[in-house]
Amino acid sequence: MDLFDYMRDSNMKKEAPLASRLRPVSLEEVVGQNHIIGKDKLLYRAIKADKLSSIIFYGPPGTGKTTLAKVIANTTSSLFTQINATASGKKDMEEVVEKAKDNHGMYGKKTILFVDEIHRFNKGQQDYLLPFVEDGTVILIGATTENPYFEVNSALISRSIIFQLKPLEKDDIKTLLLRAVNDMERGLGVYRAILQEDALDFLADVANGDARSALNAVELGVLTTERSEDGLIHITLSVASECIQKRVLKYDKGGDNHYDTISAFIKSMRGSDPDAAIYYLARMLYAGEEVAFIARRIMICASEDVSNADPNALVVATSAALAVERLGMPEAQIVLAQAAAYVACAPKSNSAVSAIGAAMNVVENEKTASIPPYLMDAHYKGAAKLGHGIGYKYAHDYENHYVKQQYLPDELKDRIFYVPSDNGYEQTIKEYFKKIKGNV
Repeated sequence: MDLFDYMRDSNMKKEAPLASRLRPVSLEEVVGQNHIIGKDKLLYRAIKADKLSSIIFYGPPGTGKTTLAKVIANTTSSLFTQINATASGKKDMEEVVEKAKDNHGMYGKKTILFVDEIHRFNKGQQDYLLPFVEDGTVILIGATTENPYFEVNSALISRSIIFQLKPLEKDDIKTLLLRAVNDMERGLGVYRAILQEDALDFLADVANGDARSALNAVELGVLTTERSEDGLIHITLSVASECIQKRVLKYDKGGDNHYDTISAFIKSMRGSDPDAAIYYLARMLYAGEEVAFIARRIMICASEDVSNADPNALVVATSAALAVERLGMPEAQIVLAQAAAYVACAPKSNSAVSAIGAAMNVVENEKTASIPPYLMDAHYKGAAKLGHGIGYKYAHDYENHYVKQQYLPDELKDRIFYVPSDNGYEQTIKEYFKKIKGNV
């Protein structure tokens, strides 16, 4: 490193965002994540003993994945190299691997490779790392906001220990904010700022476990607030609310939280809990989820979980889908709430799901059965000579517009696929069948 590199590095450290400057340099400075770095936990012991194997940190933004990697960098005797998957390619990895081989061969030093946002690497890039992880050329530390079991090659997963980081607790965020305001070297202590208790509580609450978001907000408040007559900068509740105007919501449309939230939404409708359904609907809308996607899920639930127990549920859901397409936000949220509440409150049945599932199983796994000739089309030329349509009983010619007749193929004549439940309108269907068919 020459003088210019040194000066540039020094200036970047001074001008770096508060969240970056305050990153812990030791395990003792880390706040939160006690479930993985408590003193009796595996990761804590491994870092302290400098005996790491390949690991993957998985969790939402602002929970300390990069922080833990930096702590490892400061405590390990191994060579530590960091790359970001969004800006690095195979050539960068080749250079790391070659240096790792040289350092191990000449100095007996291991190399820890930290890959931030490892889920951004494609399959080929991940495959390239595999043999070098396997033979110990590099010890991999991956960080990802996405579920690694979906986004990271199974071969790498099998050679790594997965540590899931959780959103920080409110008290953890408070600890970090107070540290940021009072730290004279790396924090904002030189500004002589006072973070009022209600502002502290507010920022810690709305950050939703994202330390970076909370630190960015308090830094903005300190840097943009004029000093009071007492010479101090007072971060009041009003200032804090301006610096973080919208609650941070962990919701990535392509990530785990997206699927977790829509899953909770559907299960709440299925479980007949309109309050929970509308709460999860609000979370999705707040995070900017596509209204068309939500409407499709309501339609599916109306058919899958309500079905003929209330046939009108599908009508309401389909109408809602059309309405939100024409209305857009914000009015669409009212329509979606109406449809979600209707489906949640409707009597439930999955008889249609069971019926089509059973029928599909027969079609897929059994020999194709012959359609009874009297049910075949009798209108095309030569059909009558083949016996098609002959003997068919027209239901409307009989009492109650019903006549007993075999409609299933001979091979399947005793099979039952659709079994109405005792809920809602399906009870009416069962009673109607008893009336026209006798016991069913």
